[in-house]
Amino acid sequence: MKRLETVSVVIPARNEARAIGAVVGGILLHVPEPREVVVVDDGSDDGTADEAAGAGARVIRRRRAGGKGVAVRDALAVATGDVVLLIDGDGQDDPADAPRILAAMRPGVAMAIGSRFLGTIAEGGITRVNRAANLSLTALFNVLYGTALTDTQAGFRAVRRAAVPLDRLRASAYELETELTALAVRAGGRIVEVPVGRYARNGGETSFVRPYHGTRILFSMAAGALSWRLARIAATGGPT
Repeated sequence: MKRLETVSVVIPARNEARAIGAVVGGILLHVPEPREVVVVDDGSDDGTADEAAGAGARVIRRRRAGGKGVAVRDALAVATGDVVLLIDGDGQDDPADAPRILAAMRPGVAMAIGSRFLGTIAEGGITRVNRAANLSLTALFNVLYGTALTDTQAGFRAVRRAAVPLDRLRASAYELETELTALAVRAGGRIVEVPVGRYARNGGETSFVRPYHGTRILFSMAAGALSWRLARIAATGGPT
């Protein structure tokens, strides 16, 4: 009998005490066994860790905020699943969409992205500025990596460990999604997208600072594409 793939649900959170319990509870309801839920409390001061633990998650507590990428890398160091499902802890992603993302992880699929732009964005789910920025970054990623994706910056996604070298992640902040997608492309993995809903935050405040974090995302995207192309040239003896 073929062994069932195990799932590690990773939830980075900072000051999301109002939302994290419902997110963890929703995941436990909608993602069947075998699975584990790991919440990384990234330096919260509002009881996020206690709420997550009370809802049934394994909690990693960081004394100081390190950023989303650092939080996810801390979780990956202890997570044991064959597939890693990432979901934010602010309530903007619906755990009820998790089964659809996981179902897309068929044999041969390295990553399934929950695309907000293929799904439904509720009022307050994303600002006009952030929508434009996300679409622009996605368009640039498609040009640099030769893909045809709709939402490269989506945080709600599943990744198969055997297909994507997660040990190469270096992101410390919101460039995480760009780096994950780039790693999948560079590894030759197949990426699929699934329509999901996007909703208004259920408490807390985003730590995303557009100029700073936007620059980090752009740098990660460009640097990754350049190193990938140089590696391909070195391997083939000429441009490809």
